[in-house]
Amino acid sequence: MGLLNLLLNNPFAFMLIAIPLMYAIIFHELAHGWVAYRMGDSTAKEMGRLSLNPLKHLDPIGTLMLFIFGFGWAKPVPVNFGRIRDFRKGMILVSSAGIITNSNSNFGLNFNL
Repeated sequence: MGLLNLLLNNPFAFMLIAIPLMYAIIFHELAHGWVAYRMGDSTAKEMGRLSLNPLKHLDPIGTLMLFIFGFGWAKPVPVNFGRIRDFRKGMILVSSAGIITNSNSNFGLNFNL
């Protein structure tokens, strides 16, 4: 039953998992916006989305789903590919930025929730 069960049974373990998981989601979205910004699109910056503030990134329903069912989502960072200098390269790099960010945040840990 996702993280909600863990919260009820072991609040300390919940905190040890939930906080890094929340920031993994934030870093994922931030990576998309930062790469887009570096490639010429300032949309995310103009909207205040290049931030580590959880309120800028967490989607209420997506966060609730994460706690209840063990999967969820964040608000997608806005990207205007028309502003990116090299469209093809930009599509590849901006799209893969979040995946690459999260591929290194696991540290080989496996939690059976």
